[in-house]
Amino acid sequence: MSTTTQTVRDTIELTTIEKSIFDRLLATLRHFQLQTQLRVAGGWVRDKLLGKDCYDIDIALDNMMGTEFVDKVREYLLSIGEDAQGVCVIESNPDQSKHLETARMRLFDMWIDFVNLRSEEYAENSRIPSKQTFGTAEEDAYRRDLTINSLFYNINTDAVEDFTKRGISDLKSGKIVTPLPPKTTFIDDPLRVLRAIRFGARFDFTLDEDLKVAAACDDVKNALAAKISRERIGTEIDLMISGNQPVKAITYICELTLFWTVFTLPAEYEPVISDGCDRYMS
Repeated sequence: MSTTTQTVRDTIELTTIEKSIFDRLLATLRHFQLQTQLRVAGGWVRDKLLGKDCYDIDIALDNMMGTEFVDKVREYLLSIGEDAQGVCVIESNPDQSKHLETARMRLFDMWIDFVNLRSEEYAENSRIPSKQTFGTAEEDAYRRDLTINSLFYNINTDAVEDFTKRGISDLKSGKIVTPLPPKTTFIDDPLRVLRAIRFGARFDFTLDEDLKVAAACDDVKNALAAKISRERIGTEIDLMISGNQPVKAITYICELTLFWTVFTLPAEYEPVISDGCDRYMS
């Protein structure tokens, strides 16, 4: 359990390379007279506010697709005698948590991902959104897994944006909370249960009580078993085990009675549980 208040910076301090990247992006807006808002989303904002280095920059665009904007950036760079070090498009692949096509560009030796802001609706039997549309920054923030991952850094205004009104406070108090009611969030995409556990362990944050109740309920367990492939579950477990708090992560899985949902055995096998361990794996 997190017992101390986290030190969270009031502003984002850019490195020299980050400033150079963002300067080129803003210059592209001016060059083409674009009215687009550029926002860095998610983990980069969280880590920068915690004073940690982060090299994973995802930029959300409010009124155009990522591929369109990357084309504009490349055209601008060529006009000033520069060029991107690499450009590619990552096709949507929901099984790998890529629900939208993503444009990727390498600038100053860093890969930057570009995607549009979005809102989503989910079918009952799938974690793959059944409907995706351009969304507002607020809608995009609320569709994210956790409040600490819902923060934006607006490149245009050089400001951190907390549309859920909880991201910064939860970061300071060390809490793992979902932007929307946790049961709704987890049933829409049950992989978020494992992400909540992974981030809780990684940062030594406290899992919200409502989140724990939702994660342990049968509806969410059934959704996790039905909607998420073993491969995706395995990927999350690998990240937990290779992280800085593997024991805490597995302890969370046991405390939330998710052990046999996550570590499913083939039907022909019977588990052998050591004396005293059954209470953790019920």
